[in-house]
Amino acid sequence: MKTTEFESEWCLLQQQFDSYEKHSLYIKLLSITVVLVAQLASGVNVFILLLLAVLWLQDAIWKTFQSRIAARLFQVELAIAAQAEAPAFQFNTEYQKGSLTGLSLMQEYARQAIRPTVAFPYIVLILMLSVRWLV
Repeated sequence: MKTTEFESEWCLLQQQFDSYEKHSLYIKLLSITVVLVAQLASGVNVFILLLLAVLWLQDAIWKTFQSRIAARLFQVELAIAAQAEAPAFQFNTEYQKGSLTGLSLMQEYARQAIRPTVAFPYIVLILMLSVRWLV
């Protein structure tokens, strides 16, 4: 019985994990659109750079929450493999155990922000805007 509950939890969490990945891509696409519009309008300024930084941080926050879903997915997969009798559907309980606040939470956001898959488009876009702004 527990294996079926864990399998149901895994399916639900995996769908959420994939959804967060899509939303992260939407944030990146929005960032590219902002830069494209700024380039076409010749409106590159500090405001656009700050907006891009906000979108980058939002993406990092999004990926931080996704990483917590991943942590629970790994626990569920181990429970399925071991046919454990531990309680299923414990995402919020496990989330609360790893919940960070203050400076620790900000450090986690920063760690997510510098991951290559998160940072790549923002660094390139900021460099493009900076060159355009300086020229």
